[in-house]
Formats: sequence, C-alpha cells, structure tokens
Amino acid sequence: MPEEIESTTSRQLPESDPKSTAISKVSETSEASEAEPENEMNFIGHLEEIRSRLIQTGIALLIVTALCATYADFLVNEILIGPLKRSSEGLVLQNLVPYGQVSLYFQVVFFAGFILSFPFIAWQIWQFVAPGLHEHERKASRFSILFISLCFFSGIAFGYFVFLPISLQFFAGFGTSLIKNNISVQDYVSFFIGTLLTAGLVFELPFISYILSKIGLLTPAFMRFYRKHAIVFLLIVAALVTPSTDLVTQLIIGLPMILLYELSILISARVNRNNAALKS
Repeated sequence: MPEEIESTTSRQLPESDPKSTAISKVSETSEASEAEPENEMNFIGHLEEIRSRLIQTGIALLIVTALCATYADFLVNEILIGPLKRSSEGLVLQNLVPYGQVSLYFQVVFFAGFILSFPFIAWQIWQFVAPGLHEHERKASRFSILFISLCFFSGIAFGYFVFLPISLQFFAGFGTSLIKNNISVQDYVSFFIGTLLTAGLVFELPFISYILSKIGLLTPAFMRFYRKHAIVFLLIVAALVTPSTDLVTQLIIGLPMILLYELSILISARVNRNNAALKS
C-alpha cells in the first residue's frame, strides 16, 4: 500500500524540463542585457547632450567675441578706461610687463563677448534642464531666460554706472598728494571685471528666490520674518563694499539691494500661491 501511494505521488508531480529551464534563463539574461544598454544609452545620451550644448555655447561665445574684437579699441579706450578718466585725472594706468597690453585686449574682448552672449548661455542651460520638468513647470518658466538676462544686465549696468565711479572717485581722492596713483593695468582690469560680475550675480537674487520657492525651500513668511535682519545685513554689506565713509554713498549701494530683497519676497509669494493652487 505505501508503495502504491508513493508511485501515485511520483506520477502526479511533473518532472522539470531541463530545456524549458534553460530557455527561461536565457530569456531572463537577454532581458537584463537589454535593460543595461537602455540605461547606458540614457547616460550616454545625457553626456552627448551636454557635449552638444557646450560646443554650441563655445561657438556662440567665439563668434560674439570675434565681433567684439573688431571694436577692441573702443572697448578699451571708452568702456574700460572711460570711468577712470571721468572719475579723476589723478589715476594713471601703467603697463608693467611686455605682454600686458596684449593680455589686456584679450581680457576685455572676451569679457565683452561673455556679457553679450550671456542670454544664449542661459538658454543652453535651460534647454538641457527643461526636458526633466513637467509641462506646467515649463509653461510657468517660459520667461526665465528673459528674467535672468534682465537681472544680469541690470547688475552690470549698476556696477558700471554707479558702483565703479563711486569707488574710483574715492580711490583718486584718498591719501597724500606726495604719492602718485599709478595703477597697474592688470590690477585695474581685475577690479573692473570683478566689480561688474559681482554686481551681475547679486542682481540675480530675485531669480534665486524664484528657484528656491519653486522647490519649496523658501517661503515669503520666512523672508518677511527676517526682513529687519536682512536689511541690517545688507546695509552692513553696503558699508563694507563701499570704499567711501559717506552715508549717502552707502545708501546708494544699499538701497538697490534692499529693493531686490523686497522684490524677492513678492516673487516668492507668487510662486507659493501657484504651488498651492496646483496641489489643490
């Protein structure tokens, strides 16, 4: 009787087919191998897109820089040295190395090309980031390039027409008349470029507020709560970066930064309202 039960059980249990097992293993291996190239292609595709964007940006920068090179003398004599001549005749530029003027022209032309091609550079960055956004996020950010460019150009204009002349006038009038203010042209170019780039980046504060509010890291309530602290901090920064001890001059530098902070609050409030509307 036990032998009959054992034989019956053995007949009921199906024997595994080695051929089907091998086929299933081969299919699993093929699916895994297909998934790996797909992920690899996605990664390679991102690298290819970054490479393409960098090449396009480099070509555009070279073209604009070449166009600026045709106006190199105007850029050096009027744009670069103009604020120095208008501020005071007591400041004199001098070249201290044999290749100084060659380096000077190259830096000025390249910097002018970078400023003029900044909207295209920002657009290339946006084109790389945009595919990863949702449709409503792309629609809400369709004017981002214009906004970024306006903020950057406003900062450049503020640095050139306001901050730079104030600084140069102070430097020209400070100290004893027994010492001549002969400035190295390389030091002046570094000061010129650094001032304009710093002002351009500071004026991107509203856009930074927009990004942080968009991802939920910044709220208008937070900015309003720390408004007094921010105003004091900005006035201290204005006093530190302004060479003059004149209060009016410090306010000329500090008030635009305070206005940028207030504008950032309004932008943050609008973004948070839009985020709340999308969630509801």
